[in-house]
Amino acid sequence: MVQPGGGMPDMQQILQQAQKMQEQLLAAQQELAETEVTGSAGGGLVTATVSGGLELKSLAIDPKVVDPEDTETLADLVVAAVRDATASAQKLTEEKLGPLAGGLGGGMPDLGGLGLPGQ
Repeated sequence: MVQPGGGMPDMQQILQQAQKMQEQLLAAQQELAETEVTGSAGGGLVTATVSGGLELKSLAIDPKVVDPEDTETLADLVVAAVRDATASAQKLTEEKLGPLAGGLGGGMPDLGGLGLPGQ
């Protein structure tokens, strides 16, 4: 015979666990927003720094790569450096938030605009 409530999880405990996970997720998101990741291209001739929130923070271009006759190469290096930094920031986000998101039933939560435009 099954006792009433027997074998049922404690709802209060479940709510406390959910609250704790939400707090951990918010703390991880805040930490990511404050973290900066650097990417580079052309052997370090162009470096880009991106926040964990995928915001471009800075761009450094070595004067050796600046050729007024070949701006296409410079543009390609800038794009490659930004992509490199963004990929590193996205990997960091997955590492930080992946375990927390998995505990919330899988799938990444809406991270409030951390996605890139057009994707």
